[in-house]
Order: sequence, then C-alpha cells, then structure tokens
Amino acid sequence: MPADPSPKKTPLYDVHEALGANLVDFAGHLMPLRYASETAEHRAVRSAAGLFDLSHMGEIFLTGPQAAAALDHALVGNLSPMAVGKARYTMICAPDGGVLDDLIVYRLADETYLVVANAANAATVLQALRERAEGFDAEVDDRSDAYALIALQGPDAEGILARFTAAPVAELKYYAILEGRVAGLDALIARTGYTGEDGFELFVAAGDAVRLWEELAAVEGVVPAGLSARDTLRLEAGMPLYGNELTAETTPYEAGLGRVVKLDKPGDFVGKAALAERAQAPAGRRLVGLVAQGRRAPRKGYRVVASDGTPCGVVTSGAPSPTLGTPIAMAYLDAGAPETGLAVDVRGRREPVDLVALPFYKRS
Repeated sequence: MPADPSPKKTPLYDVHEALGANLVDFAGHLMPLRYASETAEHRAVRSAAGLFDLSHMGEIFLTGPQAAAALDHALVGNLSPMAVGKARYTMICAPDGGVLDDLIVYRLADETYLVVANAANAATVLQALRERAEGFDAEVDDRSDAYALIALQGPDAEGILARFTAAPVAELKYYAILEGRVAGLDALIARTGYTGEDGFELFVAAGDAVRLWEELAAVEGVVPAGLSARDTLRLEAGMPLYGNELTAETTPYEAGLGRVVKLDKPGDFVGKAALAERAQAPAGRRLVGLVAQGRRAPRKGYRVVASDGTPCGVVTSGAPSPTLGTPIAMAYLDAGAPETGLAVDVRGRREPVDLVALPFYKRS
C-alpha cells in the first residue's frame, strides 16, 4: 500500500488550532505559520519572549562504546573531544562534499549522543547515520515520535524558565544541555536556538508537551510564535536555512561555514577528500548579506545583477526586517562579482541593494 501522504500532527496540534493558528504543511507536519501577526511575534522574541513548537524536528540517538567514533566518521565535525553536557553545530555531507543537513549534536553521557536534524531531512540523516555507523559498536535509534520540542526564545527567557525549574539554567552556557524538571516534567534543557536571541530548547516526552506549553504560555509577555517569525528572526541573525542557503549542491565553504569542517581530526570521514580539495580551491561563489535601498523585498530565487545588468548572483532568502525596518536578503554572489552598484531584479524592476556583513542583527 502507498504511504499515507497526509501531514503529521505534532503533540501540540490541538493547542495551535485552539489559538487560531494558520496551520500549513511544513516538511510533512502541520505547523503554525502564524497565530495573528507574524511581525508582532517577531518583535516579542526580540523584546521579551516567544514560544515555538519545534516538535517536527528529528531526534536521533547514537549510543554505545563507539558512538563518538561513528559520529566522527559520519559528520564533518570532531565530536569525540566534546564534553558531556555540551552541544555542537555541525553538518552531514555527501561523499562529494554537498551538505545533506546541518545539525546540532548534544553529548548527554559518555556513550550517548543526541543528533537533532531538520524535519525535511530527518529520514535522510537517519538512513545515512545507520549506514555510516555500520562496523562501529554503536546503535542508531530514531526517537523523534517520542519527543516534543518546545523553544522559549528572547531576552526574558532565562528569567521565565527559572520560575519553572530548580535546574541551574542561569549557569548553563550557550550550546550546552542538562537534564532537569520543568513545570514538574522531566526534560532535557538546552541553551540553543535559531533566532539570534538568548533562549532554551526543551525536549520532553510527547505526552507532556501540552502541559509544558500551557504553563509557559500563561506567563505574561510570552507570545506563541510561528514559522514566519522564526524565519525572519533567523534571517536577521544570518543563520542558514536548509533548502535555501544550504543544499546538497552546496559545500560548507561556499556558505561561509568552513569552520565546522575539521579536516585535521583523526581518521577519515565521509566527504573528507572532496572537502579538502574544496578548501584549497580558489574562492568561488560566496554567501553575503544585502540590504535594500527601497521598500520592495528581494525573495528567494531573484537574480542579483551588476550595474550594467549582468547577472552575478541569486537571492537565497529575503524578507522585510521588522527589527531593521527595511528589506534584507542573503544571496550567493558569483566569483568576481562587484561589491558596489548591485541590484536585485524584483519582477523585472532593478532594486538597488547594499552589500553588508552578516549577520544583520546581533543581540547586545
């Protein structure tokens, strides 16, 4: 029988529906695009706190005596030296160096790692990890359906979370994780996020998701936020999105993320030869930030052109920036593209843009 094509519901689906969210099929899951105003949701995260349902993400565990070695072989990063309780941003690449997904890996114990994959790529990552872990004394276990993931993001996140837990969240460093109880529920508490703000990501049993959400959402100033706000927040912070800035045809070096590739780590890893060659190659296209001089927003797929109209790049993400008050975009510029006199072809009209360093926004 063919697989059921209908999107999955997260454990918080009924909550989103009751809040009047605009629900859309995102990576095979019904997810809230917005609840009311995406701009208001965005600004709440920048000024106070926003609450996100991220239960569509993939949670893949690697356990066993050689779990670290298996990950070092499978991923571009060097995970073995990472201490228990720490997290690392990394990538899984194809043999030709193209990015299959960008990941966060948490070390929960000496022989236990949690790999969090993007929802659209979770099945690909799971299959690749299982194949690449063969021959290692390590078990790969997909526990995505067992977990819900709720993110509390914003400058007030720490103070809010501290009301619900005795865990030392004020002492938790960025890109670290600990076990604790939140609102009386067992949770993994990670200080990570995708908004450019301080904040936490809370992994709880799927059956505990509604209770945790309702407890946090009841705090004055906490605003439920959807995918639209999450996208503009990460864009302002210059964070790549898989399918936009990162693809299977893109290497980490092109995306300005060559730092995550650890060519000098012991042993071989999938994609090493191709990435080592790419690291020595002349600079090719590069990912840049663009700020529009006018009010029309560049969008994904729009061409970047030089002053004489010659195409010299392509926009990967673009939107009006609620924080900056002007349209912004990330784009790949071709090798040798000029740095001044650039414009974006917005539906046949050339809209001038300024080249700027990423990120567009960085919290104090």
